[in-house]
Amino acid sequence: MTHTSELTKFVGNFIDELAKGGMTDIVISPGSRSTPLSMMIAEHESIKHWVHMDERSAAFFALGMAKQQQKPVALVCTSGTAAANYYPAIVEAFYSRVPLVILTADRPHELRDVGAPQSIDQIHMYSRYVKWFQEVAMPEDSDTMLRYVRSIGARALHQSLDGNAGPVHLNFPFREPLVPDFSMEDVWGNDRQESYHPVTSGKRMLDTRQIEKIKEEIVGLERGLLVCGPQEDRNLAEAVTSLAKHLQLPLLADPLSQVRAGEHEKDHVIECYDAMLKSEETRERFKPDFIIRFGAMPVSKPYKLLIENHPDIVQYVVEDFEGHREPTNNHTRMIYADGTNFCKQWLQEVGTWMYDKSWLDNWREANSITKKCLIEDKGVGSLSEGHVITELTELLPEKSSIYIGNSMPVRDLDTFFMTTPKHIRVLANRGANGIDGMVSSALGAAAHGESVTLILGDLSFYHDLNGLLMAKQYGIDVRIIVINNEGGGIFSFLPQANHPNHFEPLFGTPLQLDFQKAVEMYNGSFTRVETWEQFRDAVTTSFSANDLHVMEVITNRDENAQWHRDKWKRIEESLRGV
Repeated sequence: MTHTSELTKFVGNFIDELAKGGMTDIVISPGSRSTPLSMMIAEHESIKHWVHMDERSAAFFALGMAKQQQKPVALVCTSGTAAANYYPAIVEAFYSRVPLVILTADRPHELRDVGAPQSIDQIHMYSRYVKWFQEVAMPEDSDTMLRYVRSIGARALHQSLDGNAGPVHLNFPFREPLVPDFSMEDVWGNDRQESYHPVTSGKRMLDTRQIEKIKEEIVGLERGLLVCGPQEDRNLAEAVTSLAKHLQLPLLADPLSQVRAGEHEKDHVIECYDAMLKSEETRERFKPDFIIRFGAMPVSKPYKLLIENHPDIVQYVVEDFEGHREPTNNHTRMIYADGTNFCKQWLQEVGTWMYDKSWLDNWREANSITKKCLIEDKGVGSLSEGHVITELTELLPEKSSIYIGNSMPVRDLDTFFMTTPKHIRVLANRGANGIDGMVSSALGAAAHGESVTLILGDLSFYHDLNGLLMAKQYGIDVRIIVINNEGGGIFSFLPQANHPNHFEPLFGTPLQLDFQKAVEMYNGSFTRVETWEQFRDAVTTSFSANDLHVMEVITNRDENAQWHRDKWKRIEESLRGV
């Protein structure tokens, strides 16, 4: 056998195994050393390949697609710094538990550490930010090695999904020549229909004795809270709201919990807790005896302050598999069990008991008062960043997704995204909370035709302008709402704002860029919005445009900060009688 035939069959069997394992999408960044992988992927009839020139944006594009599809997406790049550009998205995928399979091409061993071009140390280059790493063997086409490479492909898919999902990394050393031979017979190997290593795995569950023990610990406590933080289980909303009704307890629902939207019952859902708890006085009056939390730590800083300032609160955190997402470092009882099954077990095995009824009533009343204060000036007067969320929620069609940017947008979503019967899924990159890659992530989420609206700030938009290429290249339909307050709006709420000599150049960082020119370069439509009427018209029009549509909402940083402070003060005053 020649080198080319060995290369072709080895890589062909690997790619075919990914397809048999259920992988349907692979994002490729062009390069020479990755030629065997790229060409074999492009040739396989069961895999759709996406070509992105910028590895950094490509990785976030794959991340957004994997998050939306809830299945692994692969990345392919050449050797050298191309692979290093994947790093930010891999870090995000690790912390936000998104399955990615990273395939990096590499120089063969004899060209490493000898000054060969595009040769860097790629062994374990992503360190602990991948769940599994393998340096793949040099290509051979013996039966033993073809079975080996299939097992590597099958295991990579399984590892990316096993337990808490996350990225895995396979490094492929290739010698030249690099072009596979498609004239060969049987380049894809055997004709089995299933994966080489099919895996059957179950979900963690508590037994009745463990459930009873938790009940015994909290049965004497009067004031409890259920909390649902950021999470992606589409079945949890129905289960956790049913549990809240069963126990007659308030349910604090983070905007990324998937609980605020949908047809499930929301009588016990408290969505305005972030605005309520900004007041220290309110935090003291609404201090719970115990908390049972599902998902990650909520976005809300006031909620975190409530926990930090009261370490005596009995706290349980339910994790589907493993992990310790409790940044206050308070004493916490970790429950490793599938959240949806945990709720169902309680409904089946634990009878109701009477909590302090006034506790639930007070939370409901406070939520209603806060909500009224938040939306009383909705859609009137000058543009306000918070009401971009409330207006958009009303305009969104059924079965839509919001991809929300970090810094101020996600905090405004927390405050102004009210409960709705619409099916609205909320996505975000809250693993590492960075502002990079947001455009690409949203485009990845929209790549298969899903209705996606991205909301982000002007700095985040600038940070990933390269990502717009995919909208042009593949005709992806997406709406992008850019909140342009000329810089980092969130810093206006922080102590740095009290140092005017350094604030603008170090924190405010106004860009003074005309985004319209950049959007038009990628064949997108652009609308600059300065009134609510213009905003509604632009959003409504964008849903029938089927293209990239960017809406720039012009706001003022100082006015926005004061508007938020006025809201918080009014809410604090209104809640004093509750």
